[in-house]
Amino acid sequence: MSDILIKNATILKHAGQINTKQSILIHDGHIQQVGAFSYPIKFTGEIVDGADRLYLPGLIDSHLHTGQQLLRGRVLDAKPVIWTRVMLPFESQLTASEMKLSAELAALEMITSGTTGFVEAGSYHMESAAEVYARSGLRGALTASTMDDPQLPASIKMSAREAVAQTTQLYQQFHYQGRLQVYYSLRALTACSDELIDLAAEAAQTHHTFLTAHMNEYPTEILNIIQRTGLRPYEWLAKRHLLNDHFLGAHSLFLSTQERKLIKKYRVKLCHCPFSNAGKGIPVTPELLQNQISVGLGTDGAAHGGLSLWNEIKIFRSLMVATHGLRLRQPNVMPAAQIFQMLLEGGAAALNHAGQLGKIQPGYKADLIAIDLDQPHLYPSDNWQNTLLECVNANDVTDTMVDGQFLMRNRQVLTLDQERIMAEARNYACPL
Repeated sequence: MSDILIKNATILKHAGQINTKQSILIHDGHIQQVGAFSYPIKFTGEIVDGADRLYLPGLIDSHLHTGQQLLRGRVLDAKPVIWTRVMLPFESQLTASEMKLSAELAALEMITSGTTGFVEAGSYHMESAAEVYARSGLRGALTASTMDDPQLPASIKMSAREAVAQTTQLYQQFHYQGRLQVYYSLRALTACSDELIDLAAEAAQTHHTFLTAHMNEYPTEILNIIQRTGLRPYEWLAKRHLLNDHFLGAHSLFLSTQERKLIKKYRVKLCHCPFSNAGKGIPVTPELLQNQISVGLGTDGAAHGGLSLWNEIKIFRSLMVATHGLRLRQPNVMPAAQIFQMLLEGGAAALNHAGQLGKIQPGYKADLIAIDLDQPHLYPSDNWQNTLLECVNANDVTDTMVDGQFLMRNRQVLTLDQERIMAEARNYACPL
């Protein structure tokens, strides 16, 4: 990796702090220096002019489904229940080549919208997705769909041991290969036996990696667990000694007071997916943050409105104000700085990189994106952080960098063949 010096830029160093006329020195994939400093005249690395650009840490999608990328447009306004009527039948018929195309499209969408890191929630043929993500240069955590419900379609039906074994195989092939990790997962507690839940948790602990699960997403899901165990989902997992600081609970919309206490006690990481969640329930995020609970933001995949986190933060802000702000008569109940802290630092925690990602400061990994500020819908601004939240869209991202390597520069993707991938996508016919 060559040294890179970005000069004369506006920089969001961390949530809540933006400075102008700054420089960033990148060495060996890490940020070495940042601020208004002078640099050697004989600097031998690459110098990048940051004028009219705002640099910020790369965005982190804490929950997405690569295997649903080809379902774009088929979920909105579909009759309930979309999981059993649309998503599960589609995923059960997914082929390895379709998964490859799904991952290529997902990687392209993330790179071009400024997402540099992601947590995959699990699907099938994940080896095909892993190969694509490794080639893309993105930073990500992968897992396989883990369920042993006997009612599953025959093509994806498996025992508890088989379900865990597929993730172990993925782990052995791709964990810490390049910028990838592998997590263990529970797709949904209602579709997992006690044996599978225990085996997946044991495997995650043995391999010192995360366990992720869809949690408390639907009232009916919670009722099912209560009928099965006599306890709410997080209470049940705590009783089985399965909660810890390497547990990522996606969605987590409907939480009891006791569950919130357990999440805080065990330092569980959470993730909300605003667009997807809006039709189900609104989380008590202000209370979670007040209790120092780590919360990230995710898209839930392209089937739920695409992979633009810029869209998600706008929706999230509106939901928080409409639900909690009006009740409290507090329109700034979720200020821009707090939302960016969730997106960046909460995302870093979900990706198991807390203290390494989410800020532009010395020692952090050089995962950066640049926004073109010289545009009518962005300029001028009295508060660039507010403008980032309110007005920036995916197409405003000009450059995407991971570990000091450009994945996209001046809107040109460098690590994937965008023209070929788009041609294959146009020729793809989604089965009805």
